[in-house]
Amino acid sequence: MRRLLLSNDDGVHAPGLRALHDALVAHANLRVVAPDRDRSGASNSLTLSRPLSLTALDNGFYSVDGTPADCVYLGVNGVWDERPDLVISGINHGSNLGDDVLYSGTVAAAMEGRNLGMTAIAMSLCGERYFATAAKVAASLIGAADQLSLPPRTLLNVNVPDVPWEEIKGVRVTRLGYRGPAEKPVPVKDPRGHTRFWIAPVAANADDGEDTDFSAIEEGYVSITPLQTDLTRHPARSDVQDWLDAFA
Repeated sequence: MRRLLLSNDDGVHAPGLRALHDALVAHANLRVVAPDRDRSGASNSLTLSRPLSLTALDNGFYSVDGTPADCVYLGVNGVWDERPDLVISGINHGSNLGDDVLYSGTVAAAMEGRNLGMTAIAMSLCGERYFATAAKVAASLIGAADQLSLPPRTLLNVNVPDVPWEEIKGVRVTRLGYRGPAEKPVPVKDPRGHTRFWIAPVAANADDGEDTDFSAIEEGYVSITPLQTDLTRHPARSDVQDWLDAFA
């Protein structure tokens, strides 16, 4: 029976994680290792300044006082005898579209799995209502995972519209869109009168063309975007070299 490692960034008690577990438990041996609290926006950070605590919960899940990447690292290495065959992160409470993937702990957990040699999938629901829909999508993908072949250090970023299953129009393979520049931080006063700042809501979409993840979700389709870890802007290398040669 296939061994799956489940994690997330919303925390070990999040409804999305439970929905994912319940949808897959009959089809695989599951290991659940997730943060002890909401760590949304943690990106790919690892905890290097202190040791981590791994705590077994009454429901069989494991809680870690660290980041999503910490959880997958512990779940894959050195905690159990057998390595998982597949890492699934989610189901996130909200979308991870476009630039979101740079900040997302959900995507980072999957990325850590892929960095450790696993096939990895990040699952997000574009809302917080129809987790059953996203769980059904996840179960369908896992059922076909044996036929999935990805280049090294590639993962799948899956976003699901927040609608009943019957309203899903299909699946599209997409590219990442991107948003415009971030809004200004929102100042607030604490009880002592000091000014503090909330990070502002995301900006409007700057690129939501028909082949993007934004467009697919807007039109009612599941979006699947293959992601890679190579952030090199290869076409710009020659321009940078020319710029350097000018100072030689």
